[in-house]
Amino acid sequence: MAEAGEQMEVKPPANEVSSSAKSPLLTILVILNTIMMGAVAFFQYQSHLKLAATPDIRDVVKAEMKKLGGDETVEDDGSGQAQVDNGILFKLDGFTANLAQGDGPRRFVRLNTVLKFSKQSNEEEFKRRKAQIRDSIITTLNAKRPEDLLSVEGKNFLKEEIKAAINSFLIDGSVIDVFYISFQIN
Repeated sequence: MAEAGEQMEVKPPANEVSSSAKSPLLTILVILNTIMMGAVAFFQYQSHLKLAATPDIRDVVKAEMKKLGGDETVEDDGSGQAQVDNGILFKLDGFTANLAQGDGPRRFVRLNTVLKFSKQSNEEEFKRRKAQIRDSIITTLNAKRPEDLLSVEGKNFLKEEIKAAINSFLIDGSVIDVFYISFQIN
């Protein structure tokens, strides 16, 4: 046994590395990890800024309405109140069109629409071009798959496609909006 005045000295085993030898490696790893996390945060922030800078569909539609309609555009004041917007409403007969074939069974769409034309439009032109208007709508519907039309965004995109297709051949005036009276996919 040890004498009372003597203290025992504890020595670490020879195969263990002291904590001071691990310190530089650990410090380098912590610094590298911090730099990588900062880089990831920077790129995510840049991605967010880029995504925030892209125009919303409402902004694009509003700009198109201003370009096409002039004074008759309606600004959304956020009040939720109905606003008067002058235009000519033109009801079309119902449509039944086959949809593009997907992996499943044959599907079709039944659609009743009302087109809203600008005030400067000539109502006689609508009547003369009714067959051409119907053909462009049916052609647009035939190119769609059922999955394209099930979401609200898909239906709004269809409205924009119908407007663009009809406006491409109108001479006097233009289509301002397309309203769905009924919309059914079977």
